[in-house]
Amino acid sequence: MWLRGKPEMPTQETALRGRSAPLAVPARHEVLGTPLTPPWPEGSEVLYVGMGCFWGAERLFWQLPGVHTTAAGYTGGFTPNPTYEETCTGRTGHTEAVLVVHDPAKVDLQTLLKTFWENHDPTQRNGQGNDHGTQYRTAIYPTTDAQLVAVRASAERYQAALTASGHRTITTEIRPFAEAGPWYYAEGYHQQYLAKNPRGYCNHGFCQVAYDHQAPTGVDAPSA
Repeated sequence: MWLRGKPEMPTQETALRGRSAPLAVPARHEVLGTPLTPPWPEGSEVLYVGMGCFWGAERLFWQLPGVHTTAAGYTGGFTPNPTYEETCTGRTGHTEAVLVVHDPAKVDLQTLLKTFWENHDPTQRNGQGNDHGTQYRTAIYPTTDAQLVAVRASAERYQAALTASGHRTITTEIRPFAEAGPWYYAEGYHQQYLAKNPRGYCNHGFCQVAYDHQAPTGVDAPSA
């Protein structure tokens, strides 16, 4: 996870061509034992998040009670079915991301958003920590209109908390998954990587400022 990509986003015309065949992934989640691919249980909701390296980000979400499954992958760009090596060049337009499928009756969206905002630096554009490149950019892609409204409101609340603590402006890419997708699964060895490699690289953890979903708004978040 230390490869550096170009800081500029490619276009549809300049992005790598990719391939038509999807990459192979395990049938079931290494930790949860649930399928990594649809169909999902009735009533499930899906959210896609980018928080830098997807290894540690995925672990944060599979640990939440009520999450049905998680997976590592690539989205937000142009190249179909990219490899990890291609994505690390910065020439696919994708960000490393995590698919989160959850039961909203068991874990609400605000819990997922708290996990998202608090465990990476949403003010760092095109990178997290020592990982640099557009493939590590902070992003969140809601799959429903209700999610989109909640995500945008959460960005306003969290920006207010960041500003009060002397931090910079949120740079998170917020847009509907219908615009950002499609989603492409990462290679099998990336799936639940930290369950298979407990001492593997992870740069995620509490980023000093708490997210309070009941906090008042008042500071404008950046337009999405």
